[in-house]
Amino acid sequence: MEFMPDFSVLHPASIEEAVNLFSQNPGARYIAGGTDLVVNIRRGIEAPQTLIDLSHIAEMKQIESDGAGGYILGAGVTLKTIIDHQDITDNFDAVSQAAATVAAATHRQVATLGGNLCLDTRCIFYNQSEWWRSANDYCLKSRGDVCHVAPSGDHCFAAFSGDLAPALLVFDADVTMIGPEGSRTVPLNDIYTDDGAAHLLLTEGEILTAVHLPSAQDYRSGYAKVRVRDSLDFPLAGAAIAMKMGPEGLEQIKVALTGLNSCPIVLTGTDALAGHRVDEKALNILTALLPKQIQPMTSTMTPPGYRRKVATNLIRKVALSLNDR
Repeated sequence: MEFMPDFSVLHPASIEEAVNLFSQNPGARYIAGGTDLVVNIRRGIEAPQTLIDLSHIAEMKQIESDGAGGYILGAGVTLKTIIDHQDITDNFDAVSQAAATVAAATHRQVATLGGNLCLDTRCIFYNQSEWWRSANDYCLKSRGDVCHVAPSGDHCFAAFSGDLAPALLVFDADVTMIGPEGSRTVPLNDIYTDDGAAHLLLTEGEILTAVHLPSAQDYRSGYAKVRVRDSLDFPLAGAAIAMKMGPEGLEQIKVALTGLNSCPIVLTGTDALAGHRVDEKALNILTALLPKQIQPMTSTMTPPGYRRKVATNLIRKVALSLNDR
């Protein structure tokens, strides 16, 4: 049996107070919905002495128009709130669809946008109980010296499995962080790196506070994923697509993927599809971009080759569904 360790919980009422509390409590962790972090604490993967609860910060729980057709989403907004927001569904369907596929309905009531974007990477050798990991001499991601997925190397291949990141990336979303050194806003893709042991590029004490979705007028979008159990599992692979159609065919198509690498992947080379109809030829060109850009490893219970096929089929499925609208 696994027991929850002792820790204290602090409840700031503002972002500034939360950042100050972090500075005063070395080793603290921020928590919002806690649907992933609490499980990791119970398993002994993480052992913070202090949790700083962000769920009472009102400024992080709003969805507001930016006045130009886009929206600013507080990082503390729950996935259920995103799903129920009609303007998000109408204008950014991939985001709403991605939120609706996360875990189970009870998780989505408390899980937050920021938490899903900052989700820890996952691996079958890492997301286990303390006794299981200790019997295996731990791993490169935590307290060990060897990546059991690739024992001869020194790189961690734990996979990023957040659903919201690819859906936001196809809309060129920006994110705002606030920390001890002040505030900064960067493209969402800039906070990730392809290192399973350290995939987030937030600085010490930074909080991801908001996401800006720019206007997506005339874009169609969608998201789909495959998982072992549709009731609650993380994606083995997930694909988001946003496309803009013109009289001559595609004007633009953007594709982003999750569950395959240690960070979400924005597919490059899609500009070559401009002017194409969404037909078999175009789909073959699109899926031919995958092999050199994704790198699924044996970090899940399914083999890498299967996840490659899943990613290919998901792209075809989503693209065809958008073409039929």
